Amino acid sequence: MLRLLFSLLLLIPLAAITEALPSESAAARIFDQGQVDRIAEVPIADATEVSDAKAPVKVAEPTEADEPAQAAGLTEEPVLLVLGDSLSAAYGLPLDQGWVNLLQMRIDERGLPHRVVNAAISGDTVTGGLSRLPALIAEHWPEIVLIELGANDGLRGFPPSKIEDDLVTLVEQAQAANAQVVLIGLRLPPNYGSAYTERFQRLFATVAERTGVDLVPRLLAGVAEDLALMQADGLHPTAEAQPIILETVWPVLAPLLNGAD
Repeated sequence: MLRLLFSLLLLIPLAAITEALPSESAAARIFDQGQVDRIAEVPIADATEVSDAKAPVKVAEPTEADEPAQAAGLTEEPVLLVLGDSLSAAYGLPLDQGWVNLLQMRIDERGLPHRVVNAAISGDTVTGGLSRLPALIAEHWPEIVLIELGANDGLRGFPPSKIEDDLVTLVEQAQAANAQVVLIGLRLPPNYGSAYTERFQRLFATVAERTGVDLVPRLLAGVAEDLALMQADGLHPTAEAQPIILETVWPVLAPLLNGAD
């Protein structure tokens, strides 16, 4: 009898402690809510901060779940993506007068299936292109990517070595998505000094050599030297210059358009 009473006395504190503890599911709910609260307090990093920190930007590899969508995309028009700045965004002109729109018109005239997506933004830099390209690839899965960037980096005096390395990364992003790439070379006004402008001019050929892509040596060849073909700011070409720009790009691009001439 005494032994039974003693056993009951030992069991009472244990039961009290057990009742005081939350159940496993309740504890889990409290922990999950705490996680949510802490996650909500973490600020989302700005895209420019990520780019400046040189965090690697990865293009998502196709998964099995993506295959049906991509297979469906094969029956659609192949996309030619233009990633550029104001020189491709028809700055100061109606958009339909720009060389990129003229490119679409020529493709249509040749009976080619490609659809041109003009993702050029005035003022954009190579760093901006790095932050934008992954989303553009995910949306359009381009067959060809034309890269016309770097002029604004040069006008801001960025080190040519940084511009070169960033362009290599940009090209490799497009290549990782199985896109063919055409790199477009640019030049700067001479008032930046001969040493800087010459180094800037050479970097495009170096990027093409490092990545194995096709190169348009100079977008404004035959245009920048003629003041009548430049707008009043001396930096942007007029409407009359746009067909000349197209003729500069076309011989390099055409072989990638399934044998276009």
